[in-house]
Amino acid sequence: MSFDYDLFVIGGGSGGVRAARISAGYGARVALAEESRMGGTCVIRGCVPKKLMVYASGAPEAAAESRGYGWLDAEAGDFSWPAFRPKLDEELDRLERAYSAGLEAAGVTIHKQRARLRGPHEVELAGGEVFTAKHILIAAGGRPYLPDLPGAELGMISDDLFLMKRLPTRALVVGGGFIACEFAGILNGLGVPTVQVYRGDKVLRGFDSGLRDLMTEQIAESGVSLRLNASPEKLEADGERIRVSMNDGTTEYYDAVMFATGRVPYTKGLGLEEAGVKTGKWGEILVDEWSQTNIPSIFAVGDVTDRINLTPVAIREGHAFADTVFGNKPDKLDHSLVASAVYTRPHEAATIGMTEDEAELRGDVLIYETRFRPMRSMFAGSDARVMMKLVVDRQSDRVLGCHIFGPDAGEMIQLAAIAVTMGATKRDFDRTVAVHPTMAEELVTLRQPARVIDAVKDRAIGA
Repeated sequence: MSFDYDLFVIGGGSGGVRAARISAGYGARVALAEESRMGGTCVIRGCVPKKLMVYASGAPEAAAESRGYGWLDAEAGDFSWPAFRPKLDEELDRLERAYSAGLEAAGVTIHKQRARLRGPHEVELAGGEVFTAKHILIAAGGRPYLPDLPGAELGMISDDLFLMKRLPTRALVVGGGFIACEFAGILNGLGVPTVQVYRGDKVLRGFDSGLRDLMTEQIAESGVSLRLNASPEKLEADGERIRVSMNDGTTEYYDAVMFATGRVPYTKGLGLEEAGVKTGKWGEILVDEWSQTNIPSIFAVGDVTDRINLTPVAIREGHAFADTVFGNKPDKLDHSLVASAVYTRPHEAATIGMTEDEAELRGDVLIYETRFRPMRSMFAGSDARVMMKLVVDRQSDRVLGCHIFGPDAGEMIQLAAIAVTMGATKRDFDRTVAVHPTMAEELVTLRQPARVIDAVKDRAIGA
């Protein structure tokens, strides 16, 4: 059977674009359909604009630190959203053009329309055209989740924050994950009085307990009004403001309410049922270690599979798919060791591998940890603390996890992740000569374990 294309990619985010470009480089005839802007969540409404806003929000902190170093007149001044927003849009436009140009240079045919499956080898565009393809790759990404409560439609999602015409005079951020923590800090840093509510007792569920403790403290001390064990029950319009009724019986008014309560795979209306593709509880596409669905001709990568929802993961999955299917170089991503970072200020949280909480369940592990006030901020008068932690296998001496809380922790974890991924031992860390004076030198100067977690014995009830 002849096909219109060797590969048809649904979704123009980082994973889909990488898969399309590399596949075309191997000589495949490739088409890609994107219903919105090329670049997907990361480039257009996620990582990139968020990080630029993090930088912008750090000006007051930088001014305060400067005063601690003798620049007595240092002030951040007033932030101008109308001045910042056009520059942000211009940068996103530039990146979108770069993504499209890369595809075109590789010979990929771009369809700027929504696409859906018509069968194992058929794709239908919103305009009605139908194309056949030997292989189909779904990389449609995910979308923010709005909770099921009255008036939720009055709230914003993280996508909306980049499109605001003006900053709110008072904002509520709902959630305790990394997106909620980052945006609460951004709004607060830009001068918006911000409240963050989370139903748990500390933020960043799933991260190392030490990171969670320090991040919870930092948010509360940074100027954000952090309210734990709380959640909204109802939103109502009241003129141009939003009346929010909380589960503790209180009622407050805000100009903007942002929900950061999770993300779900963007699979509705993709024709998965008609094509026979199996999905999970949240609509995620079920795939094997090669990103292949139960339909041999259909694959999926990125957030749409709900494995690890990070842009670099989607990129690696897309590249591995292209290498395997078109490059005659079978490859798959090891999802067990993936580094990540939370871009808050003044300190970030960054992590790779086993957490101390997981170590407690596994046992036979040594925990090396240090907490201290870093020289730079301490001199300027800050009491903010840094944490460095290593989780080490007691028998093999292999470093199973690394967790950092501090300025530019994301930059540090990227380099530490190389060592951890290669299987470095604690001895390898110990014999590495420190660079002094740095914060990161603490990772190679930890000598005595702070805690020993003994081997796990039979914990069955009644044993």
